[in-house]
Amino acid sequence: MDPSVIGVLGAGTMGAGIAQVAAQAGFETLLYDVSQEFVDKGLSRIRDFLKKSRERGKLTEDEEKKIRARLRGSLNLEEMRSAALVIEAVPEKFELKREIFQKLDTVCAADALLATNTSSLSVTAIGGVTRKPERTLGLHFFNPPPLMALVEVIQAAHTSDEVIQKAVEIVQRLGKTPVVVKDTPGFVVNRIARPFYNEALRILGEGQASMETIDRIMKEAGKFPMGPFELMDLIGNDVNFATTESLYLSLFHDPAFRPSPIQHRMVLAGHLGRKTGKGFYSYDPSTGSGS
Repeated sequence: MDPSVIGVLGAGTMGAGIAQVAAQAGFETLLYDVSQEFVDKGLSRIRDFLKKSRERGKLTEDEEKKIRARLRGSLNLEEMRSAALVIEAVPEKFELKREIFQKLDTVCAADALLATNTSSLSVTAIGGVTRKPERTLGLHFFNPPPLMALVEVIQAAHTSDEVIQKAVEIVQRLGKTPVVVKDTPGFVVNRIARPFYNEALRILGEGQASMETIDRIMKEAGKFPMGPFELMDLIGNDVNFATTESLYLSLFHDPAFRPSPIQHRMVLAGHLGRKTGKGFYSYDPSTGSGS
């Protein structure tokens, strides 16, 4: 195990963003996915982000080259053996995450930290399939990881205090702000955020106001940087809906967390937000700007 190496599983929006954060912080970073196409897309997303940062004067050309040199894609899970920390950022599917943790448990070094980036699933249940659940935890980054400072460091039922302390130190080295939370449904941020989305969807469904009006009010009066519908489109309506559904089930069908039929229909229609070009708003695929 090399303490300077971080592995990231899943080269989608969150995984690529986390890998970029690690490489920018000086870690040798291994980005894994199940196909070369997915890996290439993830690395391309990172390169585009770095290029734009350089063009805006936030990075020098030399810094950009060094960050890119610390990034490497892989289709071989065995390569995670060298990582001191492995962060799983695959789709929010419980059985998939448990399967991955079982594999990592046999592949990774005995003292490597195994973290899931889940936004709402039980970290205790995911890590419980391993032989050493005390080294498993949650590291919940927010979208987009290169820009969002907060990271929830989630202590599962079996996570040791020593592992949490190590994780906090690594998150700080990543230039992020760690907050240690317990493994409860939605943790802290998503638990608090559900009413922000759900009430907006309920108001829209009742015809009390348009989504444009709701977003404008929340930004102008509430001083939120984005309105709830803009934010759902940024996160992805599929991801946002899945999180709400998970909390609803975990909290024994508490009506305050009931998923919205409006968002469910959008997911079924494939209107997932920015990543598909259409969500609550439409987006120009060349610029990502909404209308």
